[in-house]
Amino acid sequence: MDRERRILEAATEAFYEKGFHGVGVDEIGKRAGLSGPSLYRHFSGKDEILATLLNEALDELVSATIPVHGDPGPDLDRAVRHHITFAVEHRELVNLYQRDVRSLADPWRRPFDRRRAQYTARWEELLGHRYPDAGHRIPVAAQAVLGMIFSVSNWPRRTAQSTDIEETLRLLTTAGLPGLEEGASSSGDRARTS
Repeated sequence: MDRERRILEAATEAFYEKGFHGVGVDEIGKRAGLSGPSLYRHFSGKDEILATLLNEALDELVSATIPVHGDPGPDLDRAVRHHITFAVEHRELVNLYQRDVRSLADPWRRPFDRRRAQYTARWEELLGHRYPDAGHRIPVAAQAVLGMIFSVSNWPRRTAQSTDIEETLRLLTTAGLPGLEEGASSSGDRARTS
């Protein structure tokens, strides 16, 4: 494993355990088997380490939102499955994102915020193509799906290591989505009767 990867993995573990502000560069270096000063040959500091971790995760997650099947149902299912697997396999990183993304400093913050908005828009497109009549419910559905998937980062370890966690989480995440179609017709019926 190269040094940069060791640093990033050590930082993920340390940030997960103590939070971004509870960890210094020396500790990250020590966990990675380096002296604190030698870490600066690879990163300008822990702000750049956090930015690198968050951007790498976002790169992978964005790639899973690109339609590949040409069919909204399988494309959405692919994105859900990929995100669940990512959340289960990278619980510490997802937790870091949820807890410490606000600690991201400039010059990394603004570009990351733009990319994150584009990522959310991609989810809204996936859901909008699958449920074209859902209208204004799509942004809510996107946040609900992502919230349920990424909540795994805060589950008790025993629960998060269940043998069928990915399939159970997929079923629970997608079970409510057909309600977007039903909700669209119900709200239209209510509007007509008002």
